[in-house]
Formats: sequence, C-alpha cells, structure tokens
Amino acid sequence: MPRNITGAMIMALPLALAACGTPQERCISRNTSEYRTVNSLLAEVEGNLARGYAWGERQIVRSRLAQCQTVTTDREGKPVITTYGCWRDELETERFRVPIDPVAEARKRDGLIARRNALSASAARAVEACRAAYPEG
Repeated sequence: MPRNITGAMIMALPLALAACGTPQERCISRNTSEYRTVNSLLAEVEGNLARGYAWGERQIVRSRLAQCQTVTTDREGKPVITTYGCWRDELETERFRVPIDPVAEARKRDGLIARRNALSASAARAVEACRAAYPEG
C-alpha cells in the first residue's frame, strides 16, 4: 500500500477511465497505466502469499442440452417452427489452485514494491500535469 496521499489518490483511479471519460481522465489513465499494472500485480502476489496458492484458469468445453428450433414453410407458405432438444457446446472458464513457492513469491512481491515506489513519483507528476492541462469545471 502506498504511504502517501498522492499514491492513494492514484490507486483510487477507476480502471474504466481508459475507454471513456473526460480528457483529464483519459490523460491520467494513459500516463499511469504502468503504475496501475504494477499495483494490480502486487495485489495478486500478496493474495497468493496470504492464501498459500495462486489461482489458474483454463478453458473447458461442456455440452449442454438446449432448445433448438427450425423454421420451415408449410404448403401454403406459412412459417412452421419446430422445437426440439439438441446439444450445444459452451466454453467455460474453470479456476483451479496452483501451488506457489512462498520464497519466490515473496521475492516477486519485494520487486513489485520496489518498482511501484520507483513509479510513484512520476505517476504523481503525470496526474498533476494532466490536471493542469485539462482542468475540469
């Protein structure tokens, strides 16, 4: 966690700023993306250490019974809808536990903390520059 107010303000920025928002918000998002990425990775590593394992994800295909329809026409040209059961493949994301090496994970955490601290001052300057360049009414 950051130890100063500016760091807390930067961490509080919503991630949705990149896609929309005011010019000031887009400027801040664009200029603090690495800082936010490092914070996100750090949160993940700290969660892994707290749990003792990481989460992995894999895509699996499952077949499900569904309702299917066909549309045909009768002799008079009117549509006829036929409903029947059919199998559909659905893609699902499955989470699973992945063992971690706590010592390696702690080294990763320490490296991310050092990187975040190195980025903190430049991110704060970028936020101030964006606020100056794009003042909001």
